[in-house]
Amino acid sequence: MEIIPAIDIIDGKCIRLTQGDYSQKKVYNDNPLEVALQFEDIGIKRLHLVDLDGAKQGKIVNYKVLEKIATKTKLTIDFGGGIKNNEDVKSVFESGASIATIGSIAVKNELLFFSWIKKYGQDKILLGADVKDEKIAINGWLETTDILMNDFIKKNMAEGIKTIFCTDIAKDGLLQGPSIDLYKKIISAFPKLNLIASGGVSNSKDLETLKEIGCSGAIVGKAIYEGLITMKELKSLNYAG
Repeated sequence: MEIIPAIDIIDGKCIRLTQGDYSQKKVYNDNPLEVALQFEDIGIKRLHLVDLDGAKQGKIVNYKVLEKIATKTKLTIDFGGGIKNNEDVKSVFESGASIATIGSIAVKNELLFFSWIKKYGQDKILLGADVKDEKIAINGWLETTDILMNDFIKKNMAEGIKTIFCTDIAKDGLLQGPSIDLYKKIISAFPKLNLIASGGVSNSKDLETLKEIGCSGAIVGKAIYEGLITMKELKSLNYAG
């Protein structure tokens, strides 16, 4: 299982929200590059970079942060937040991201999203399924749809998607453990899906549990920044796979 640290950006700074609530914001570092370099130094290969300003405003805002990290590190970066059209996807790749992370637009304009899968290939597109009560949420989690999680996954797998990261909004940022039962359900229903868990990881044991149930990856944010998973632990867990 691949461990993927997350850096969430507001106003160019490394922050974390609680349950996607923009009013519950905590700044951890004014310099996201510094954080990215720390991850690279311990052998991390992949970074989940989220433009929260972009997610809220519906347009990419923090290009410069992406460019800086892509230029100064060798990390494989998946970047999301505010990607809405063909130009946005192109710009994300030109700014140095290896993978474009897509959420809301896959719900609002699925034909456009499917065209990106065909154009760039499924390895270059990471689909995010943000879930609240097993229904899909969009627009930086500010809006819950009536689309059932399993229907959403099934439809996108039919179009070629093989990897999805799933965040249970009820768990995110609370450090109370990930949604193990939810992930078990998804893995059972879609055994060929590469599922990346996101949200709620509070310690290294959570990561071991996610690996045991069959997740292919885990995105970790707040637990690292709060020191509940140390850089030393992260390094050993990373090499253990």
